[in-house]
This record gives sequence, C-alpha cells and structure tokens, in this order.
Amino acid sequence: MSDRTIGILLIDQDSIFRLGLRVVLEAEANLKVVGEAENDVEALEMVARLTQENQNQLDLVILDIDRGYSTASQSFAVPDIFQTNTQASLQLCQQLKAQYPQLPILIFSATQNQQLITTAQTLGVNGYFPKGIAIRELISAINTVISGNSLFLAPMSVRYASGIKLRLSQTTSPYSPSPISRYINNLKSSGNRYIQANLVQVRGKLQIPGIPVLEKAVLAGKQRELIAARWLLNNILAVNQQTPQIDPTPNILNSINSPQQESIFNPINSNNQLDSFSTSSLPSQFSPRGLQADLFSACVSQLQLSLQNVTDTYLEIDILRIEKKRELLYLILQKLGKSLDDLRNSQIEVNQLYELNNQILRDLWQTSTIEFFGKFARIQIGNKDLEIVSLLQQDVEVIQRDILDYIPLFPELLSYLIFNTELYIDNAVYLAGSAEAKSQALLILENLLIQVANSVIQPLLNKLADIEKIKQNFYDREYISTRDIERFRNNLSWKYRLRNVVKEPQAIFESRYELFVFAPRGIAKMSIYAPRRAELSQLKGIPLVVTLILEFRDAVAPRLQSVLSLLGSGVVFVLTKVIGRGLGLIGRGILQGIGSVSFLEGKNRK
Repeated sequence: MSDRTIGILLIDQDSIFRLGLRVVLEAEANLKVVGEAENDVEALEMVARLTQENQNQLDLVILDIDRGYSTASQSFAVPDIFQTNTQASLQLCQQLKAQYPQLPILIFSATQNQQLITTAQTLGVNGYFPKGIAIRELISAINTVISGNSLFLAPMSVRYASGIKLRLSQTTSPYSPSPISRYINNLKSSGNRYIQANLVQVRGKLQIPGIPVLEKAVLAGKQRELIAARWLLNNILAVNQQTPQIDPTPNILNSINSPQQESIFNPINSNNQLDSFSTSSLPSQFSPRGLQADLFSACVSQLQLSLQNVTDTYLEIDILRIEKKRELLYLILQKLGKSLDDLRNSQIEVNQLYELNNQILRDLWQTSTIEFFGKFARIQIGNKDLEIVSLLQQDVEVIQRDILDYIPLFPELLSYLIFNTELYIDNAVYLAGSAEAKSQALLILENLLIQVANSVIQPLLNKLADIEKIKQNFYDREYISTRDIERFRNNLSWKYRLRNVVKEPQAIFESRYELFVFAPRGIAKMSIYAPRRAELSQLKGIPLVVTLILEFRDAVAPRLQSVLSLLGSGVVFVLTKVIGRGLGLIGRGILQGIGSVSFLEGKNRK
C-alpha cells in the first residue's frame, strides 16, 4: 500500500463499537478515522463534506449492515426493525455508490446470510467481513479494498463449521498490488474526486428556480461532458482487479445456507426472515425507502451550498453562524427521517397524515429543539438558573400559529415518501419516482427544513436574544451588539405583520405558495401554484379587504389604463402637432429674423 494515510468513515449506530473499532484502526500507522456517523443523513453529510475538493480526506467507508443489531441480543427471533435497518443500510450503499462510484465501501455484519452478501455485491460494495475476525485480517481486508480489489470473507460460523480457524499469525495480505497499479488507482481516485466536485456544482446550478433556458442548456452540456469524462477515466485507467479469498476452502460461501450448518452454528433459525432476504427484498429506486434515500441525498448535496439569505425577507436563522445554521438544518433532516420511520412502523393510513399534520410538525420542532440546544443545557440569568429547552418550548402555541401552520404541502410530502403517492403540485401531476416528482418534493423538503429551523430559533430570539453566552455559541458576528439584535427582531416582527395582513392574503388570492429553497448563491425564494379556494373563502377582516382591493384593481386597472392611454395619446398629439409645431414656426421666424439682421449689419459695415 501507499505510505499516505488512509481516511476512513465509520457508520454504525453503536457508539461503543465505533469507539473500539476506531482504537483498533488508528493503532495502524497508515489508517485514520476521519469521521463517524450514526445514521443515513449524518453519513451522507459527512461523505459530501469529506470528499469536497478542498478536503479529499475520505478513502474508505466501513458500514455496519445490521445498524446496531446483534445476534447475541436475540437468540431465535429476529425483530422487524432488523430487517428494516438492513434494507436501509443496503439502500445507503446504493446511494453512496450512485453518487461516489469510486469510493470503496466495506461492510460487516453479525448475521450469517449469504443472500445479504450477494445483494451487497450487486450494489457495488467492495468488500465484506464478519464481526469477530482477527485484527490483522481486518487490516488486510482494508488494504485489499483500498488497492482497488474486492474481498468478501466467509462468515465466522462457516469457517468453524468447515474446520478452518484462521489464527492471527497465519493471516497475511492476500494481494499486494504493483507500484504501477497503486499509482493508477491514486490517479483515478484523484480524477474522480475532481469530476465529482464539478458535477455537484453543475447539478446545483441546474436546480436554481427560473434559470434561463440557454444557461440551462449549457449546464446540461457540461454535466454530460463530466459524466463522459468520468466514464473515460474509469475505463482507460482500469486496472486488472482480482478478487482474492483469504479463506482457502473452495465454494465455502455457497454452503452458508446449508440447513445443517445453520441449525448448529447460526443462532438465527433457518426459517426466519433473514434466510428469505434476497435482492428482491431490497427497496428499489422507486420504493418509499428508495425515494426517501434519493431525496435526502439530494437535500444533503444542496446543504453544501451557500446558506446566505439572498431574499428580501428576514429569516430567524439569519442570526446564526453559517456552521450552526448548517448543523441545525442537518439535524432537522435527521429527525424527519426518524419521524418517517415511526410513521411507517405505526401502520398509518394516507388520510391520517392530514389529520396528524400539526402534531407531526410540532413533534419535529420539539425534538429538533431538544437536540440542537441540549436536553439538559442550562443558562444563568441574574440569580436564576434556567433550563434552556424548557424555557423555549413554552412558546409552542406561538410557534404553531406563526410558523408551523404556514408550512405548505407537508402531508403531501409525507404521503409521497411513505406511500409512493403521486404529487399534485404547480397544476401538474408527477408520478412517484420521476425526476420531476423528485424536483418538486425537494423544493417542499427544503422549505420545510428552513421553516422548522426558523421555529427552533424564534423562541430563542423572544426570550434569550441578548444573552452573552447565547451570542458566543450561536450568533453571527453581524448580530452581536444589542442594537443590531433589536433591529433584527423588529424586522422579523414587521415581516410577520406584513405577511398576515398583506402577503398571505395576496398569495391565497393568487393561488400560490412561497417557498424558501437552497440555491448556489444562497437561500432563495420562489412561488408555486396551488389551489387555495378553501382558504380564500375563510378570509375576513383586513386580509379580506386586501383581496377585495386586489380584485378591484384587477377589474379597474385595464379600463383605467385604456383611458389614460387615450388621454395620453391626446396630450401627446396636442403637444407635438399643435403646440410643438406652433413653437417650431415661431422659433424658425426668430432665427430667420436674427439671420437677416446679422446680414444687414454686415452689409452696412462694408
């Protein structure tokens, strides 16, 4: 292997196991754990950050395919959550391979199921090792995969069943690539990272709302060129890859599902769910979980863009430092994923999503607030020692009324991700799994994240805005003086007054929703069509007056414009044809008179 340090990302729900694995790996001079992730969103975010062109820290992903489940905890029964976690892990592998095809993935598992390993291979996973293998064998597997080769070790029970017990001293590196192969692999990896970074930029620009057609065509051409360049790079610099096997027993993997071996060595019964797991068990790209993974991955990529607010509307999260803003948005995305899992497990029906809309949003706000500030975080104000989260969550009714109730199309997004229903947005129907549906769902999701983030910060501004500890931990330097904070709060207050009285009634009357979305230049604003006649019929007071004024203006404006146009034409005619021509004749006479006088004076002088 090369002498350079290999950066590894660990993905596992068990923090204790991650710690032990980190200690083991970092005992090797050329291995370094550059990140740890507990769930899919954290993993996607960390991979996106570590593979950026200015980072280039990530060389390998090690993923627990069981996601925290251990066979030691259940002797004979496999809970449904295990099957769910396994499918989610394989879906994550599929997503990572789709976005980062040259990033090696090494999975491990406590289960003894060959179909699971075969499924992982079909998704492009580079290697597998069972829990419990020797340390040197694990290091050898890492070096093999990093070298550009594949390695799928037999599960431990099969090794013992076959009378083969690999000892620490007997394990050696199964394959040592040549210096030329190492150089080509490094060159290919570097090129793919450069292409991937540019692809992320181009795809981000393509998602800008309202982009001109010509610019969109140019960007689409660049995207095709980059994809073609990646294909050429991977095929021209292809290295003859071997698939070494540490275990010398021939066809040993084919005997994993042998009933005799399963009954003796595998604590999981051969009739349980795991033995029926196959490639058909993996959610496809268009399954609910597949749609969620695809959509969340796209959102994670969008979160790598600038988060500067470039609209004319103040947002609560504008007061945060960029890194805290990004942290909060990632956190909300993670909590949303957890809510989706809970909803699936509860066997909820589609119509119930609309009934539970407010409760789901409120729970999302509460859990995000607890996680962002810390469940037991406290702050000293005068002689009082206050618990931050308890203080902030007293404003639940205000948050529901001012922000959460105004988040549009949330039940439609949940239905799309849980039940694969089509999206009816912007006066069009988008089939689940289509690129158009993903694009529309992404807009709804981005607006949801931004608005829930605003709801997390609003109570802070209402109750703890000018506390020094809060400023130090969260605020951008632009908003650290008392005057700046008060000006910011006043602008937010006027934003809500203007929205309630003018902007929201206007949006209802115009049958549209305003969405905040992520664009390369920052947080932007756009509008989409949505029928809102029911809300229009419920307007009263000043909002109703606003809609009547708009309707009156629409009715009168064309006629008034015609009258003014006619009057304007008459005025122009009088000024140009009558007065202008008259003034022209007078001016010409004066000039001729002056000319004649000058001529006579000249003549008299002579």
